[in-house]
Amino acid sequence: MNVKRGDKPVKRIIKYRHLVQLLFFVLIAAIAINKTLVETGGGIEWLSTASLHAICPFGGVVTLYELVTQGDLIQKIHLSSLVLMGLVFTLALLAGPVFCSWICPLGSVQEGFSRLGRRIFKKRFNQFVPRRLDHLLRYGRYLVLAWVVYATARSASLIFSDYDPYQALFSLWEEDLAVSGALILAVTLLGALFVERPWCKYACPYGALLGLFNKVRIFKIRRNPATCIACNKCDRACPMNIQVSEMEVVKDVQCISCLECTSENQCPVADTVNLQIRSFQKEES
Repeated sequence: MNVKRGDKPVKRIIKYRHLVQLLFFVLIAAIAINKTLVETGGGIEWLSTASLHAICPFGGVVTLYELVTQGDLIQKIHLSSLVLMGLVFTLALLAGPVFCSWICPLGSVQEGFSRLGRRIFKKRFNQFVPRRLDHLLRYGRYLVLAWVVYATARSASLIFSDYDPYQALFSLWEEDLAVSGALILAVTLLGALFVERPWCKYACPYGALLGLFNKVRIFKIRRNPATCIACNKCDRACPMNIQVSEMEVVKDVQCISCLECTSENQCPVADTVNLQIRSFQKEES
């Protein structure tokens, strides 16, 4: 069967993703800085109620037990976190963990460090961890998720805040910066020079939860075996080391819906790896 190769991949969607990442990073950084300025007598007063905890959708997850059993939210968590949790879950049900690859500032910063690592190590980048060890380490984020939910329910306080690299990232200028969080952030960013998104792969509790939606999401990343030329570019493009070329439908819980593997980015054959509802077989019939 002759397969017509597409033109040079159109990276328009990937450019949009990077733009969205930048916008959310600037927005959250501005909110965090303004909060600090207001506390020291400056900033925009009416925006001071917006804080990292108020705009964190994971806060909605960790407060659920307290909300159900006590009818209240745990300390520092706002009602807005529950609303954001609902929005992120809705997005995940539609197209998977788009929050991780399009919105999360910590994921964006890791990508930035990984670009530097890719320039330094070239083809060796993201290949340092042996596959068996990598497979075992990926269960780590589920252990972190279980610990965070359990510890928060037992203590009715936001224990994870002191260990959260996301919290540390936007608290670097504050006097009460948690040393543990800062150390985990430093290890994460250092690791990102060798491994793509190490926090996302091995430790992020929110990513662990959102990844489960890949099993039931409506829009799925699908590969058309009939037009695939087995170039494995989709595999090499995937930041989470998913073997896309071996799947017809990507349901891996590690997928973050970054679309790097698609025909609009790396796949050289048009309409071979796409984000869509129906399977290619149904479209062809």
